[in-house]
Amino acid sequence: MAMADVTVRGAGIFGLSIAWICARRGAQVQVADPFGAGAGSSGGLVGALAPHVPENWNPKKHFQLESLLMAEGFWAGVEATGGVSPGYGRTGRLQPINDVRALELARQREVTARELWKGAAEWRVCKADSLGPWVPPSATGYVIYDTLSARMHPRRACAALVSALAVMGVEVQPEAADQGKVVHAKGYAGLLELNEAFGKTVGGGVKGQAALLRFHEGAVPQLYADSLHIIPHADGTLAIGSTSEREFEDGQSTDVQLDDIVDRARTAVPVLHGAEVIERWAGVRPRAKSRAPMLGAWPGRDRHFIANGGFKIGFGMAPKAAQVMADLLLEGADSIPEGFRVEDNL
Repeated sequence: MAMADVTVRGAGIFGLSIAWICARRGAQVQVADPFGAGAGSSGGLVGALAPHVPENWNPKKHFQLESLLMAEGFWAGVEATGGVSPGYGRTGRLQPINDVRALELARQREVTARELWKGAAEWRVCKADSLGPWVPPSATGYVIYDTLSARMHPRRACAALVSALAVMGVEVQPEAADQGKVVHAKGYAGLLELNEAFGKTVGGGVKGQAALLRFHEGAVPQLYADSLHIIPHADGTLAIGSTSEREFEDGQSTDVQLDDIVDRARTAVPVLHGAEVIERWAGVRPRAKSRAPMLGAWPGRDRHFIANGGFKIGFGMAPKAAQVMADLLLEGADSIPEGFRVEDNL
């Protein structure tokens, strides 16, 4: 077997996406994860690929916009190669507008979205009764409808990447020796290792809990209501999430907090009453100190690189993050934006 050009440590969404782009560019790649693909927070249920609010523009929001616009082609290529669907669909998102101030703000954002998204997507204020039955109740009778948001099934997306990589001759192995350039993409556990290596806190974890319901509504928009993501998946299930718990003892167990968000979702979207909960999930999402993804060379450690800190938006950021990391690894081209660098967390 040829010596690897790139070793990726970690088979979550960042690690698998970087491996995929590098392999497509002709690099010899190996991926190692003792727990298997999607074993951490990348193996969750929700899959809300939703944009930041179109205002107060900054490098993080611009990077996310580019990544969300890349997503359709990225995932189509993965599915075409490996034959496994990630459940991707740019179906948009609806959000109820519940008071006059929020309605005024939403209308202002219609204008800024046109300026910032440059026609690639829309942020509209619509009458709720003009959009059919799949609309959350709204106190003002209006909802926000953005056409940039997309949905996918995280677990299926990881499986799709694994299948596509296998076609390219790349298998996820439990262990592998360092060969070539080494990318550390190990999620929450990796951030804890980095804290120890740097002698300071550069990141940590935020626990999230989510539920999966048996509910088939078709290719309709995701909903964001009462601070909850409600995602109708392509496979006839619907995900609800999630909690954000900075303090936790067990990152893998669900509790009454999950019962609460299911109840809140049913209140916000009454049609969900009676839908069976078929899975409960908990995991710890990696959050870098800067709150942006942490990308780039490992300071002081030659030929070692870091890709971590996807937090709640890792799947949405993955196509662009993989592209800039592949540029850096294979071509030495550094296009990592301000705020995303490893040094920004030190």
